[in-house]
Amino acid sequence: MGGFLRKTSLDELPQFFNVLMGEMSVVGPRPHAVAHNEEYRKRVDYYMLRHKVRPGITGWAQINGWRGETDTLEKMEKRIEYDLDYIRHWTIWFDIKIIFWTFFKGFMNKNAY
Repeated sequence: MGGFLRKTSLDELPQFFNVLMGEMSVVGPRPHAVAHNEEYRKRVDYYMLRHKVRPGITGWAQINGWRGETDTLEKMEKRIEYDLDYIRHWTIWFDIKIIFWTFFKGFMNKNAY
């Protein structure tokens, strides 16, 4: 059961409570562990700019394949590159596009596990 929930990203549904509370957005940079924030703010240029917007359940990085564990500097740099691209080019239509692609790419992505 847990594997199915993870593969289909249904385990993310409780985060909608955070959206309703105003702590998250449906679309935005995915939140990272506090330990990642401390480590990568020193190692990745402009890392902290991603905190200028609310974190999201899905994001530009995720639908472009940068989801799952960020266990290397290269993976984190790519994810941040997409997060900052999202912030620079944000429009309501961009969010709608990301939501649309999340259903077709994100929920069934093999990286979700």
